[in-house]
Amino acid sequence: MSLLSTASCKVTCARKSQVMTPARPVTSHRLNVLRPIGAAKSKTPAKQAAPAGPASVEKNGPNFKALRDINQIMQTLPHRYPFLLVDRVVDWQKEKFAVGYKCVTANDNFFPGHFPERPIMPGVLQVEAMAQLAGLSLLDPEDKAAKGLFFFGGIDNCKFRKPVVPGDVLMMRTDITKFNKRFGMVKVDAKGYVGDELVVEAELTLVMTKGEAK
Repeated sequence: MSLLSTASCKVTCARKSQVMTPARPVTSHRLNVLRPIGAAKSKTPAKQAAPAGPASVEKNGPNFKALRDINQIMQTLPHRYPFLLVDRVVDWQKEKFAVGYKCVTANDNFFPGHFPERPIMPGVLQVEAMAQLAGLSLLDPEDKAAKGLFFFGGIDNCKFRKPVVPGDVLMMRTDITKFNKRFGMVKVDAKGYVGDELVVEAELTLVMTKGEAK
């Protein structure tokens, strides 16, 4: 048989095979593939995470671990109610610095008179609170022989930048910038904050005096 005859026979057989073979039915999975162009693929919407609510708020706040609690403060300072104005010391290095705070509440005894219609913590008491905190960095509660009293020697460059009202936490930092132990003269850089806002600042001069050990 010639090569031409063989080729002609193969073409004829292939055509017959195409006519005799039934068309394959389109199955359901092919329907998904043949969806119209631009049609969105149906998906079950994913479950969205619940928005973060105020559940964690109660875990935050001014409840810092105390290096000196109110009992230790009272063992160190001679001040008592209604003039003890530091509730807690949270950081401290002797004769270097101190960080502490006062929780300002509507029960503070100065609010009924300052002022009845708009309670504001008096600026002089903010400065007094910072001076007490500075004294805590100078007085060691464990050293009874060194326990003493201190007084104001001066207040310079004092600025009140924002009112302090009931509900605020007056967070304070005092840095000892100079300490003349011979004459008991101490210079202090003092700042007070509510949140991240500076509300009061001053340069304080304290005078240390010796007290009797108990």
